[in-house]
Amino acid sequence: MSTTTAPARLLSPEELEAALRAIGAERYHNLHPFHRALHDGKLNKAQVQAWALNRYYYQACIPAKDATLLARLPTTELRREWRRRLEDHDGTSPETGGVARWLKLTDGLGLDRSYVESLAGLLPGTRFAVDAYVHFVGERSILEAIASSLTELFSPTIISERVSGMLRNYSFITEETLAYFKPRLTQAPQDSAFALAYVKEHARTPEQQQAVLAALRFKCDVLWSMLDVLDYSYVAPGRIPPGSFRPDTTA
Repeated sequence: MSTTTAPARLLSPEELEAALRAIGAERYHNLHPFHRALHDGKLNKAQVQAWALNRYYYQACIPAKDATLLARLPTTELRREWRRRLEDHDGTSPETGGVARWLKLTDGLGLDRSYVESLAGLLPGTRFAVDAYVHFVGERSILEAIASSLTELFSPTIISERVSGMLRNYSFITEETLAYFKPRLTQAPQDSAFALAYVKEHARTPEQQQAVLAALRFKCDVLWSMLDVLDYSYVAPGRIPPGSFRPDTTA
């Protein structure tokens, strides 16, 4: 009996969008147990600190990832669109932009800023996952790189859950502490609308469409893996790797 897999058929743009959204419904990290615990107030302050410290590396690398892609974009229009993402994250002056706002979150959680920025307490698994994403965007096709950003389709949901849940459940969290998230409620939909339109227009063969879907699955895996290592290290079984953040000594 033949085991040959039938080739994928060409999806309509609407079918491709539906397939991308189905990946988010199945794989986005709002479904991860660590996120549910964070949202539901089931983590202690040290565990929230560990999340914020490790997530900082992801936030800090996003502009580097975007700059890598920006250098490869072939038209003024594309570069102008992608440059806005750099400004959103790096800001246009000191203490502005998403990275600076994330440091205000770690400040508010009682973490020493120089320690956070040094990356000394980073989990190895966080570094591997984030670095893999940066390399992916630098090495794969422009189409795949743009498609990997489409987790932003789903981020408004997780941001709304995170902000409301953390304000409701943690006495050490304030609206000022969570200032990073409010601009993302408008930035992420704008970014994802552009990326989705680009992917639907430029994924013109079954092979390109499958590459786009694989790119989004990869990005979901990156975000899921980041929560996996947090859960393993700080929740259960609680095995913190040597050198990584230990709340009793580095908070």
